[in-house]
Amino acid sequence: MSDPLVSTAWLAERLGDPAIQVVDATWFMPGDPMTGARSYADGHIRGAVFFDIDAIADHSTDLPHMLPAPAAFAQAAGELGLRREATVVVYDAQGLFSGPRVWWTLRTMGFPDVVVLDGGLKKWRAEERPIETAPASPPATTPAPAFDAALVRDLADVRAALADGATQVIDARPAGRFSGETPEPRAGLRSGHMPGACNVPFAGLVSADGTLKPIAELRTAFQAAAVDLGRPIVTTCGSGVSAAILALALARLGRFDVAVYDGSWTEWGGRADTEVVTGA
Repeated sequence: MSDPLVSTAWLAERLGDPAIQVVDATWFMPGDPMTGARSYADGHIRGAVFFDIDAIADHSTDLPHMLPAPAAFAQAAGELGLRREATVVVYDAQGLFSGPRVWWTLRTMGFPDVVVLDGGLKKWRAEERPIETAPASPPATTPAPAFDAALVRDLADVRAALADGATQVIDARPAGRFSGETPEPRAGLRSGHMPGACNVPFAGLVSADGTLKPIAELRTAFQAAAVDLGRPIVTTCGSGVSAAILALALARLGRFDVAVYDGSWTEWGGRADTEVVTGA
C-alpha cells in the first residue's frame, strides 16, 4: 500500500476477505480505568484479533511495552493467526492513538503490508457499522522471525543523533510536557525534553472524529516546527506510543523510513545520565 491509511468504507467493502486481517490495538494510558482488553470485549470490528501491546513486549526491562525479541514476537503474532502475505488493518477504539504503534511494530517485525484504519473504531461506531463481542480465533500461523532495525532507535542512537545534528528528533508529547511546565504522568520522570529536539504534539495531527488531518495540514504542522522532510527523522514521546502517530503522519507525507525511539521519555527522563532542558 502506498498510503498507510485506509477508510472505514474501504474496510467495510473488504471485511471477510481472507486477504485482509484486522487487528484491534486499543490501549489506554496508565491510570485510566478502561483497558484495551475490556474495550475489545465490549465490542470490536468483526473478525478482529486483540493485540495487547503491554503483553506482547519485552518483559526483561522495566520500560513499558518495549519491542520483544523477533522470535518472541513471531510466536505471539502466530498465536493471533497473523499472516505476512495478508493486508493487516490496525485500529484502536479512540480513533487514532495506539493503532499506529502496532502499525509500526508489525512493520518493524517484517510484516510488509500494514495499514491503519483512519478514525478507528470511533468512526466505525459513529457510522453504525457492524460490531461483535465474541473474540476472534483464527487458525494459528508460524511466521518466521524478522526485524527491520532501520525503524527503531535506542538510547545510544538518539544520543548520537542529538550530538551530530544530522538526524532530527521530533517529540510527540503535548507542549506543556515538552517545555517542562506540565509534570509527566509517570512517576519518577524529570520534566522537559532532549536538547535539540523539536515538538510536534500528536494531538494537533488528529481531527475531532479520530481521523488523521489532511496531508496539507500535516505538512504545515511539521514545517511550523522547522522539520526538514528531506533529512533523517526519529520520533519520540512518553513511552513510544504516540511517537508512532508522528511516524504515521510522516508516512502520509512519503517518509516511510522514519524511526521510533522505543524507550522514549520513560527511558530518557528516568535516567540520571541524560541531559534534560526546559522551555520551548
